[in-house]
Amino acid sequence: MPDGNFRLPRFSSRCLPVWQRNAQVWIKLSGPSLVGNFGEPLFYLLALGYGLGSFIGEVDGLPYIVFLATGIVCSSAMNTATFECLYSAYTRMKVQETWAAMMAAPLNLDDIVLGEVLWAGTKSLISATAILLVASLLGLVHGWQAVGVLPVAFLLGCCFGAMALVVTAISPSYDFFLYYFTLVITPMFLLSGVFFPLDSVPEMVQVGVQLLPLYHIVEVVRPLMTGRPLEGVFGHLLVPLLYGLAAIWLALGLLRRRLLI
Repeated sequence: MPDGNFRLPRFSSRCLPVWQRNAQVWIKLSGPSLVGNFGEPLFYLLALGYGLGSFIGEVDGLPYIVFLATGIVCSSAMNTATFECLYSAYTRMKVQETWAAMMAAPLNLDDIVLGEVLWAGTKSLISATAILLVASLLGLVHGWQAVGVLPVAFLLGCCFGAMALVVTAISPSYDFFLYYFTLVITPMFLLSGVFFPLDSVPEMVQVGVQLLPLYHIVEVVRPLMTGRPLEGVFGHLLVPLLYGLAAIWLALGLLRRRLLI
């Protein structure tokens, strides 16, 4: 007999108050949050871009700091959404029991999950905007088409936020998240074209990486920031979209099983 917890989601505009609540809390803590989300990728960009870049020279026909900046925008957005829907979402679900209070109001779990995913996308958008502005000030962005990075960053954030909620749904504690970072996020961060082109790794690894959402986002963001022609945009964006939709369905089913007993 099919598990009713994994029925299709039923979303509505009632997810917007969930997004609004998270936004209002973030605004109160926006100073430390921006430092945390913005500082580490900026250090990566400056230390590796200028330090290591002086030895490397050009990569894939681009100055290494330009190549790196395009990847850092993507990885920063990924990490921001992932942290938001792991640690922050788990706190709201388990520790503060904010979700339980929301479900006592005219909200259901479907609305909460979509609100959390949209908020993760918003946090990624904020992170990508900050890094993009710095890259522009450093002269690392070429052309107005770089504005197109922003909706792509939002899609990336929704995708990785939904994936993180799957882990949150089955996590017994904060320590469990280390498995996800070690086995999923870190390999994706290192191999998806953020630091070096994909053709520099073995062919078998290339095939595996092309199945991962971050690689496809990088393949869209890099041309947008460097003024190169875009190729295969629909296919590249379809991958994170499908990952995100599948993760929302899976996360919601697991959360129904965990919370709606």
